[in-house]
Amino acid sequence: MDEPCNIAASLPRLARERPDQVAIRCPSGGGRYDTALTYAQLDARSDAIAAGLAGHGIIRGTRTVIMVRPSPEFFLLMFALFKAGAVPVLVDPGIDRRALKQCLDEAQPEAFIGIPLAHVARLLLGWSRSAKKLVTVGRRFGWGGATLARIERDGSGAGPQLADTRPDDTAGILFTSGSTGVPKGVVYRHRHFVAQVELLRSAFGMQPGGVDLPTFPPFALFDPALGLTSIIPDMDPTRPASADPRKLHAAIRQFGVTQLFGSPALMRVLADHGEPLHGVQRVTSAGAPVPPEVVEKIRALLPEDAQFWTPYGATECLPVAVIEGRELQGTRAETESGAGTCVGRTVTPNEVRIIAIRDEAIDEWSDDLVLSEGVVGEITVAGPTATDSYFNRDAATRAAKIRETLGDGSERVVHRMGDVGYFDAQGRLWFCGRKTQRVETVTGPMYTEQVEPIFNTVAEVKRTALVGIGAHGRQEPVLCYELQPHVAKDRHADIVESLRAMAASHAHTAGIKRFLRHPTFPVDIRHNAKIGREKLSVWAAKQLEE
Repeated sequence: MDEPCNIAASLPRLARERPDQVAIRCPSGGGRYDTALTYAQLDARSDAIAAGLAGHGIIRGTRTVIMVRPSPEFFLLMFALFKAGAVPVLVDPGIDRRALKQCLDEAQPEAFIGIPLAHVARLLLGWSRSAKKLVTVGRRFGWGGATLARIERDGSGAGPQLADTRPDDTAGILFTSGSTGVPKGVVYRHRHFVAQVELLRSAFGMQPGGVDLPTFPPFALFDPALGLTSIIPDMDPTRPASADPRKLHAAIRQFGVTQLFGSPALMRVLADHGEPLHGVQRVTSAGAPVPPEVVEKIRALLPEDAQFWTPYGATECLPVAVIEGRELQGTRAETESGAGTCVGRTVTPNEVRIIAIRDEAIDEWSDDLVLSEGVVGEITVAGPTATDSYFNRDAATRAAKIRETLGDGSERVVHRMGDVGYFDAQGRLWFCGRKTQRVETVTGPMYTEQVEPIFNTVAEVKRTALVGIGAHGRQEPVLCYELQPHVAKDRHADIVESLRAMAASHAHTAGIKRFLRHPTFPVDIRHNAKIGREKLSVWAAKQLEE
């Protein structure tokens, strides 16, 4: 029989090949990193927990909410659930409480594993009422079911655990960040996780033995499958823009970090701090476009032979395309002139095609939908990591997925990214913004990533956001802007005049007549980088009414 298709299947092999290599090292407070798991320990202890969970009814197919902070327990539980064939459910805990409750209700979990605080919230706020199997990570106070310590003791000595999971079996439900609406539960099948590992390995040349600093915890789950050592950063993962760069640099120096992942907001923190990233050979940043000046600063802080990658993708499909910082720097002038953001070349074997922008569902694929080179349309992708559904969101699934019949009669799912962009003559993909955030004026559409980088070149402007006011097709474009800290009030009028003059000098921006200063843009909870333009649009409309 073939080996099970499971992201945890590589763990026993790595435990045999490199038993004493640290798989995960976590901070325990006070700047100490004295909590670690070797590959042998991660494999053996996750086996025991998987067996213990089975004894408590958490088995293959059991949907299980995980609300545990980045810690050894989080990673032990995740690999135990994968080994058991259970279905972990991950939701960002920092999202709006009502949205969080809706996500947990939609997931219809049968089990709930969390720290004591999560169990208190579960009881007080009515989370996951469908969950009857409860586990507490930490001290139990009588209402959290069994403790994880007991679960592990009960499974001790059970031996290797690995469910015979098949490629199409559900492996997890990962909720989107909800930056453009209520988060949706993306259904990951085991083949999606396994394919992601292989695409990451090939796209970035990742080799076993490296040391990773993943500032977005779910990305650390890939490290053990790649034979890497994960150093979990001493920071709040829901607030990367507030991370202390000194703590990150201390970890880099102490453990010889060779690669790190961070959102554009965290890249800005490191860029502004200005300390060289000695020894780091690979940096990746995703979640939103990385501002050109941040790319330039990070490149200058890295060793000359290091690489700075900005992969393009989404929870539903990752990675889709990649570009290295040197090439991205070379496109800066085009970006700041209204071309959009270059996200590079398609990652093999993905197939990316640009289709005409439509807001309604498309049931069946047709090659007639595909646009020619240079024309802005919606980005679609088909490939081994493209997921095929949202959990309990049939309407969202129909809106985002297209069935395609191939020449041999087989079918595949094409995912609509919800982003707009185009291919240039060199075969590079350019990102122009979110489809739902385009501004439809009487003279045609305006795209956020073709407009905002033009204005972001004004020295005293921190960032800008294009929003539309009014009825679709007759929207008035409005530019919201956020100033750099400590800009004097007597400069505000001059800054608006600079923005106004800049608007008049570019074809992409000539229709903008209104400029509104906002104190602090709303951003997504996951990466602190995606601007909440929907909220800004409501705010702008109210400002203009006054």
